Amino acid sequence: MTTTTSPAQAPRPPASISSAAEPRKRALPRTGYWFLAPYLFFFALFLIWPIIYGLWMSLTNRSLVTEDSEFAGLSNYGEALTDPQMWSSLGNTLFFTVISSVPLVLVSFVMAYLVYTGLKGQWLWRLTFFAPFLLPVSVVTAIWAFLFTNDFGLVNGLLDKAGLSQVGWLSDERIAMWSIALVTLWWTVGFNFLLYLSALQNIPDHLYEAAQLDGAGTWRRLFSITLPMMKSTTGLIILLQALASLKVFDQIFLLTAGGPNGATRSILQYIYDSGFTGYRLGYASATSYIFFALIVLVSLVQMRLAKRKDS
Repeated sequence: MTTTTSPAQAPRPPASISSAAEPRKRALPRTGYWFLAPYLFFFALFLIWPIIYGLWMSLTNRSLVTEDSEFAGLSNYGEALTDPQMWSSLGNTLFFTVISSVPLVLVSFVMAYLVYTGLKGQWLWRLTFFAPFLLPVSVVTAIWAFLFTNDFGLVNGLLDKAGLSQVGWLSDERIAMWSIALVTLWWTVGFNFLLYLSALQNIPDHLYEAAQLDGAGTWRRLFSITLPMMKSTTGLIILLQALASLKVFDQIFLLTAGGPNGATRSILQYIYDSGFTGYRLGYASATSYIFFALIVLVSLVQMRLAKRKDS
């Protein structure tokens, strides 16, 4: 005769085992905090504390040449919002963002699609498209400054041989920002190219095979399969590219230093000039937080639009 044991009558582990296991379970989260402690320390030291200190500095008249600083309230923000030079620099930044982001998205997709569809010599094209992205900004600007030189630059030399007049690529107010956008396109398009190429390689092959059996041509497959499957990747690239273009500083500072006549001065260079040339750290901090609010707004709008497209 067999007997069954109810769950209430089931044998329990010894008290010594259960009591030893309970403290060990409670100790696991504490151990995790110790592993996180180095990261949290440096995160607070190099990110949280500078943000808090910079916000406090924006409320003072802190100067780079004097140690004394008095509380100024929101006067720095009010001055920045009414400063025409600040709005001019912000307008230059937004203009650069538009004229650089659009070709960086379109050209990178075309490059990735050509390689994905079996362009001959793929290893050479991949290397050619991505190699400029590995160059430091100082090398890139040195190369293009030589190409754009008015008197003996290669580009103007070719124009002379063609019987055309020279162009002030970096000295003409109407053309300088477009020249910097061209340099940025040549320099950074390789990163977006890799993102698109990776996304293209993840599209299932059976979708193209089924479309080909149904008689869909190359353009039909592009607009019905490839582009719809690229929506999430395109949204990510647009967001990353817009944020990167809004933070432009290096190539402008090295090529034109904001000239001619402030036509290419970005908002980050305006902040730099205010803080380290004008020695007004409090005002520069206030301007930087205004720009930070703009970046957050652009990110939120882009995320909102992406969610609507997905839904």
